Amino acid sequence: MEVLSSRVLLRPRDLARSRHFYAETLGLAVYREFGPADHPGTVFFLGQGFLELSGHADGEAGSAMSLWLQVRDVAREEERLRGAGVTMLREARLEPWGLTELWIADPDGHRIVLVQVPPDHPLRRDPR
Repeated sequence: MEVLSSRVLLRPRDLARSRHFYAETLGLAVYREFGPADHPGTVFFLGQGFLELSGHADGEAGSAMSLWLQVRDVAREEERLRGAGVTMLREARLEPWGLTELWIADPDGHRIVLVQVPPDHPLRRDPR
């Protein structure tokens, strides 16, 4: 299989609330919008991938799905997101595998893992 593009799709219970969370609270940039102007689907840039919010979910958020987002400074994001009233699932901490992780939730309860790769970690590709 040759994958040319990919994205994570979320079907939120309240599309406008989730759009606000991902665009304004997290600060993700919009790649494109589609559908009706009063209820558009939105695709956000997500590092080297995309996150699409569209449609509507009737049930509870699944616990098996998480977003993993690498950031430059987890502590700074934790402080900013706490100030914005974001639900904290677990405070930032250094994991045994050497990454610093902060767990938060989106408005529907989907887990988002914010990850900082320390300078000496083998995953480090950007030496800044």
